[in-house]
Amino acid sequence: MSYTIRIATPADAQAILDIYAPYILETAITFEYDVPTLEEFRGRVENTLKKYPYLVLENEEKEILGYAYASQFHPRAAFAWATEASIYLRMDSKGHGYGRALYTKLEEYLVKQNILSVNACIAYAKPDSTHLTNASVAFHEKVGYKLCCQFHDIGFKFDQWYDLVWMEKKLGEHNKEVKPVIPFPEIE
Repeated sequence: MSYTIRIATPADAQAILDIYAPYILETAITFEYDVPTLEEFRGRVENTLKKYPYLVLENEEKEILGYAYASQFHPRAAFAWATEASIYLRMDSKGHGYGRALYTKLEEYLVKQNILSVNACIAYAKPDSTHLTNASVAFHEKVGYKLCCQFHDIGFKFDQWYDLVWMEKKLGEHNKEVKPVIPFPEIE
């Protein structure tokens, strides 16, 4: 299937929210309990685009099948070269390589911004998990992320406790000659 990856706009918020809502309501992939309002979600897209890429993948019919974005890892200055990445695919769009394509494009933009590390915060399933598998961990491993830590019993959703793992991927050399981070709008 042919697809296009492009920069999201606030006008995409409803389609993106439609992808995200089932993850909130049916899974423990996100620890959010309530689906955000369209206005709140549009604000999330707008705020992200002030500094980081927010991408959508759409099919030939211009339907958005997935999205990925980067966000601030931590507000303190020394963390400027690290980001957190998030990705969600429409439930019926998994297994087609869209996630890899979105992350590849996201990382291209992050490298242009002089970002050196990208991190993923992932809910982690225990053997008795009913609303979560570890498919996200397996996906991140396939695209080059390494496990760096695990928090136990940190998220409570659907009447059970879930763990959380952090995974990381280096995008560049970590040496003393760092270039300043360029806000996303300036590289576009």
